[in-house]
Amino acid sequence: MWVRTRATVAGGVVLILVAVIAIWLVVRQVGDDLRLPLLARKCTVQADGRVALDADQMANAATIAAIGAKRGMPERAVVVALATAYQESGLRNLADGDRDSVGLFQQRPSQGWGTPAQIRDPRYAANRFYAALKKVRGWEKMRVTDAAQRVQRSAFPEAYQKWADDSEVLTRALLGDASGAVTCTVGRTPAMQGAAAAAQLTRNLVLDWGLKGTEPADGTRLAVTPSDQRDGWRYAHWLVSHAQDHGVKRVRFGELEWTARGGAWGRVDGQRDPAGQVVAEVFNEG
Repeated sequence: MWVRTRATVAGGVVLILVAVIAIWLVVRQVGDDLRLPLLARKCTVQADGRVALDADQMANAATIAAIGAKRGMPERAVVVALATAYQESGLRNLADGDRDSVGLFQQRPSQGWGTPAQIRDPRYAANRFYAALKKVRGWEKMRVTDAAQRVQRSAFPEAYQKWADDSEVLTRALLGDASGAVTCTVGRTPAMQGAAAAAQLTRNLVLDWGLKGTEPADGTRLAVTPSDQRDGWRYAHWLVSHAQDHGVKRVRFGELEWTARGGAWGRVDGQRDPAGQVVAEVFNEG
């Protein structure tokens, strides 16, 4: 009886070890492709496809896209940049990484990308990436992963391609090719509120897009007059993308309005803002 029990226990232990090893192998093989449950995601992007991100990822993606547009780079460059940041950092501004790599693109100070502090600045990092991509002859006709690899020189040159489709969806939305395509929910305690939130939101909108003469309309509200419908949706989607970190309560453009309470775009009720303006309102303090 004792021998049989020991044999049963031993057999169970072996089965558990085999299962653990099998799970480890699967995670190692496809871990980069695993997605967190959608309930953990705060933002959804729908533009001929669907992508779910959390608030930090969404804000970083919006800044990467804005810097590309500000530099006059074609949409394809934004797709390459987003796919690269997806693979390198999961669209997160990491404080560390492989060897001395840091930031969204895991750029290395030892390879001349800049100081760690500079690389941790998403605008600086995105600008450096686009500048390097622009120097790659014929990048426009390359596959996403090949163009990214010419900049990054990764040990896994095919890894970027799996993010191409998601990056194309993000690019279409963030560059204004779709209306009401970015939706986010905001937690009960946004990072900023009141006049400080409006001022910081305005400052970062100017830094990302290169706008001039943009000032908060009052303590909790700002307005931007875009040159056309496409630019309007660029700014509107950027504002929603930064809702959590800047305490954005409401964004209006045209006949549509996004609210933090509902987390989605709907028809504007009541008085509308001046024609053509993108208007954002932040949460009041208290």
